[in-house]
Amino acid sequence: MTHQFETTFRVYWEDTDAGGVVYYANYLKFMERCRTDWLRAMGVDQHRLRLERKLQFAVVGVQVEFLRPAVLDDEIIVTAELERMGGATISFKQNIWRGDVQLIEASTRVACLDSESLKPRAIPKDLFAEWRHG
Repeated sequence: MTHQFETTFRVYWEDTDAGGVVYYANYLKFMERCRTDWLRAMGVDQHRLRLERKLQFAVVGVQVEFLRPAVLDDEIIVTAELERMGGATISFKQNIWRGDVQLIEASTRVACLDSESLKPRAIPKDLFAEWRHG
């Protein structure tokens, strides 16, 4: 099983500033959607995870290098590569591309939290069993 996931998005007016360039904070939304789709592909239903196991994920750190801009109507590829999973955190390397041109280089760290206290909780070993053993 690969540890990298990618998904494609189209840049719409709502994603851009007045000049038709993607507003910087919206790159975080694209990366969030990619990680969410990765979880879904791994068989993790976040709604059920919260209801049944009282767990949720939250971003606790992000570092972004803005290399080139995306503009209105671009088709972009957003990737999430699992770098490390341990304890209560997952670290991802994330990139955004337009064709073969890299636009964004980022690192994102996500924590597993108790959904009631919002305190860190260990990631259950069975949650990503296929990844851990694949």
